[in-house]
Amino acid sequence: MKDFQQIVASLMVNNFSVDKTVNILVVADVSTEKLGRKFGDALAQNGWRVSTHIMEDRAKSGEEPPAETAGEMLNYDLVFCLTKHSLTHTVARKSANAKGISVITMPGITEDMFLNGAMAADYSIVEKETHKMTAKLTEAKEITVHTGGRHELIIPVEGRDGVPSTGVFRTKAASGNLPSGEAYIAPVEGAAEGTIEINGSIAGIGLLEEPVMLTIENGRLVTASGKDGEKLLGLLGEGDGRFLCELGIGTNHAARLTGNILEDEKAYNTIHVAFGSNHTFGGMIKTNVHIDCVTKNPLVELD
Repeated sequence: MKDFQQIVASLMVNNFSVDKTVNILVVADVSTEKLGRKFGDALAQNGWRVSTHIMEDRAKSGEEPPAETAGEMLNYDLVFCLTKHSLTHTVARKSANAKGISVITMPGITEDMFLNGAMAADYSIVEKETHKMTAKLTEAKEITVHTGGRHELIIPVEGRDGVPSTGVFRTKAASGNLPSGEAYIAPVEGAAEGTIEINGSIAGIGLLEEPVMLTIENGRLVTASGKDGEKLLGLLGEGDGRFLCELGIGTNHAARLTGNILEDEKAYNTIHVAFGSNHTFGGMIKTNVHIDCVTKNPLVELD
């Protein structure tokens, strides 16, 4: 089994096309400081030019980082965000990309995930399968998700492009998760209708002991069953955070369902829907939250 140092070294060779003249920033928060510093040290020991920046924890995924952190991100060529909550769907990430800076988000990353599971995948396979699924999403006009034997959610996507998250970053201003492996798309706002059973996990909540039934009307989440449903509604708030903003399909053969959304949403035989911001990947919703909900073994129809 490879150790942490070897895995980080392999990661930089196999998943990136950069040389050691680039300046790298590792962003961590109070919750992830130990792992963030370990990751930064591993990069430095492999000869990379790296700095580490520690910020305060965010309250939820999609919340903007402090202004100091957002500003610091603009001073480097490549930024790794090993944080408790996701910075993927933030203006800070989007602004860095606009300046030609690559930003790799790793929300909820653990050392176990480095050593096992999704990070250990063959990313040549992940990349191929992700692009194939992304093309299907782009071609679709409407996607119907069947869950629990009786629930049906109809999601119009006509005019929207699928987005690949392959975990392989070969261009300047690249953006995506590590570990990765998903194809996703921003639904047409205000148009989705139906119900869906979430039986896997929810970001900020973890693995579900019992399924949560979600009802969506005019593209907006109106009810969520059980105690975990109440928690979800609390995380989303009463505003635009309730709008359906994403449908994603997992494409990583090595990903596990562990309660950590970073890995869960990449697993085979899962899809995830998310509520909140999608302005960073082709949608029109701009708010301070983005919460993913993973469900296992759905039936998905792309029309």
